[in-house]
Amino acid sequence: MPEFIPFSRPAIGEEEIAEVADSLRNGWLTTGPKASRFEADFADYLGGQLETVALNSATAGLHLALEALKIGEGDEVITTPYTFTATAEVVRYLGADPVFVDIEPDTLNIDVRRIEAAITPKTKAIIPVHFAGLPCKMDEISSIAREHELKIVEDAAHALPARYKDRIIGTNNSDVTVFSFYANKTITTGEGGMLVTRSNEVAERCRTMRLHGINRDVFARYSSDRPSWFYEVVAPGYKYNMTDIAASIGIHQLKKADSFQHRRQQLAERYLDALSDLPLQMPAAAPEGCQHSWHLFVVRLSETAPMGRNEFIEKLAARGIGCSVHFIPLHIQPYWRDRYQFGPDDFPQAHHAYQGAVSLPLYPSMTEDDQQRVIDSVRTLLQ
Repeated sequence: MPEFIPFSRPAIGEEEIAEVADSLRNGWLTTGPKASRFEADFADYLGGQLETVALNSATAGLHLALEALKIGEGDEVITTPYTFTATAEVVRYLGADPVFVDIEPDTLNIDVRRIEAAITPKTKAIIPVHFAGLPCKMDEISSIAREHELKIVEDAAHALPARYKDRIIGTNNSDVTVFSFYANKTITTGEGGMLVTRSNEVAERCRTMRLHGINRDVFARYSSDRPSWFYEVVAPGYKYNMTDIAASIGIHQLKKADSFQHRRQQLAERYLDALSDLPLQMPAAAPEGCQHSWHLFVVRLSETAPMGRNEFIEKLAARGIGCSVHFIPLHIQPYWRDRYQFGPDDFPQAHHAYQGAVSLPLYPSMTEDDQQRVIDSVRTLLQ
């Protein structure tokens, strides 16, 4: 069998390795100067007057954002079922309830036309998810949020460096935006995330809560050349800080974010050209003035395809090609299904998209030959 082509592979260079080695040698293994540097670099990269908070995951960022925005027991937060469970589970962390809204059949993003019907007196926030790196219709979402006095927390786990109407995601008029640096994301720190906000108050609350509710910078305590041992716990916080080892990777990954996106764009366009005549629904491209991050390339098998999705994935695996499925909708997952008594048809677009969805391999270090192997295999199976 030829060499296996994974669904995703991080692009780690010698710069990242050297920076990690430097952290190992200098003694700062946990949160320290490189985490602070990564935060500053990220703010500079996005531009604008932004506060950045480095964390150990995007899940932590979503949780801290909602906590800082005072989402609590009995509140409701609107989001989509076509996402990873982290988007909704953080709502439950706080005793609130996610309210799902179905997706658009072409973009797989939340259907803005359905949001207002889901708003109740208990609704406090909206979490739009930029699926696969294609920006949601943020102007319409912002208009609805303003009219109903709702907060917006963008789940941008897939969306660096996506742009909406020439504005990079993270600089819209949302209350908070959260990015993921998990191993398969557009840039990685292994595990990690970044919370971005224009609100000093929200940022300070998140900084306090990310490390046990301590009201001062722990890095400053340990780096001071004077006695600086005193601190106060002002809230029951969490353990969500990013380590300097992770930040060492992120510092150099961030410098490559644009070149990574350019390569992903090239690969996506090649897929679109090579596969569009097959019984597949291709992913939506970004509209004019927007930029897709192409974190994922999700095709959907048509009803006329010669085999079902599961068999298709198995046959690609037999040819040494790894795929994934994004996503198994939350409303058919046991916890969410049983808690809220959902059936598959409660969100028909999400369920229909899932039944045919396959994420093909896409990553910056993917070679032309590897991609051609994927293309040839898909064509052989579906023609």
